[in-house]
Amino acid sequence: MNIFKNKILLITGGTGSFGNAVLKRLLDSDLKEIRIISRDEKKQDDLRKKYNSKKLKFYIGDVRDYNSVLNAVRGVHYIFHAAALKQVPSCEFHPVEAVKTNILGTENVLEAAISCSVEKVICLSTDKAVYPINAMGISKAMMEKVIVAKSRSSDSTVICTTRYGNVMASRGSVIPLFVDQILKDAPITITDGDMTRFMMTLEDAVDLVLFAFENGNSGDIYVQKAPAATISVLTKALTELIDKPQHPIDVIGTRHGEKLYETLLSREEMVAAEDLGDYYRVPPDLRDLNYEKFVDEGEIKISIAEDYNSHNTNRLDIEGMKRLLLKLEFMQKITIGEYVDPEE
Repeated sequence: MNIFKNKILLITGGTGSFGNAVLKRLLDSDLKEIRIISRDEKKQDDLRKKYNSKKLKFYIGDVRDYNSVLNAVRGVHYIFHAAALKQVPSCEFHPVEAVKTNILGTENVLEAAISCSVEKVICLSTDKAVYPINAMGISKAMMEKVIVAKSRSSDSTVICTTRYGNVMASRGSVIPLFVDQILKDAPITITDGDMTRFMMTLEDAVDLVLFAFENGNSGDIYVQKAPAATISVLTKALTELIDKPQHPIDVIGTRHGEKLYETLLSREEMVAAEDLGDYYRVPPDLRDLNYEKFVDEGEIKISIAEDYNSHNTNRLDIEGMKRLLLKLEFMQKITIGEYVDPEE
């Protein structure tokens, strides 16, 4: 992309799964420099050795600390904000920590970006922010509200949000766990086989962020249309691919804060959403607090709208799930007998 030529990109939480995927995509681009800010010096050192690139610069810091963020943001043109607490159960037990990272940390990133005249910020959110029932989703929903509020007052900095569902084989996701259980001859532990989840690859997640980066206006939310599958279909596809179709499964019951299905766009958002083919764009609500104008102009009817969720999207069968799984490099290697930890 010519837009990257001689520019500096900062990735918050850049040592995670998304950061690794972005680096693979953009390290050979025309970017002048890619900065990584995260708390984990070991993972930063691993990335430094893996890529051995002078284009990469590393900053030890925490989005909870405004000064450490500001230090990394100075001179930056673009930011991909991926730093977050993402584990539903841990956020349920430590909700204030989710507030500090996902809400206040995002405010720090955006304040630093606006202060330093960053051109564009793309923030990563989750389907759990829609109709949230758990602390992680609630904190991400509030994060989105912070983003839209900041976008109203940031004239020079464009701030957009991407929202996506389960990223397959990302750090902490169920697919590596299930694979590990199968290969160790331990029962697969599932919560509810009828649960549905959106299925995206890390490449899909990067594509979504880059699409928002190229096309987004301030305050926009972008969603990629994605297929979904039940947990039962996912486990059957995995056991068949690994040639252990009769592998035992233990149903352990729903964990703290889990939903039967996830929603990428609420009914209210679907009314305003623009269908872009492979994506939806939801523009920000730019009304002010003068509600008389709204009453005079009337309101959009939402009673006939339907949300976009993992129950009503395209549902994968076992063969479809297999084809999607085989897009994952580590699954390709496992099927030929080469087990490789996806985090390595």
